[in-house]
Amino acid sequence: MDEPNSNYLTAEGIQKLSEELDYLINVRRPEVARQIADAKADGDVSENAGYDEAKNTQAFVEGRILTLRNILGNAVVINSNGHKDLVDVGCKVTIRDAEYGDEEVYTIVGSTEVDPGAGRISLKSPIGRALMGHRVGESVEVQTPGGGAQFEIVKIE
Repeated sequence: MDEPNSNYLTAEGIQKLSEELDYLINVRRPEVARQIADAKADGDVSENAGYDEAKNTQAFVEGRILTLRNILGNAVVINSNGHKDLVDVGCKVTIRDAEYGDEEVYTIVGSTEVDPGAGRISLKSPIGRALMGHRVGESVEVQTPGGGAQFEIVKIE
């Protein structure tokens, strides 16, 4: 499942990126083109701050369009339907710290959808990598930049 150019995304992630791409192509790109045309209509563009800003915005928009097309073109949909026996991409995993007893809940996602504050961690992160392929009740050792930790898998959804 670890193909180098694959972008693992949930269906919601694909929808969100598709909507952003549509907005950039159909709304933002024409807006920037109008800004450039307006700046050109003002005359000499060599010292025109509005023109420079519009061209910089255009470069950003076009770069983001290319990035989104690449991500979506290499998208692999994460199927997280129903109960799972093993931790895999798309699973929501509840783990308990073996030392302190604290529980944490993480959803294992591809790197494009990572949001640690919302509990969405990459399958390639130290914790994500350690959890992959394990079952409820198993203990996993995690090596993080801050040192090692041991967790028990409490629940997989």
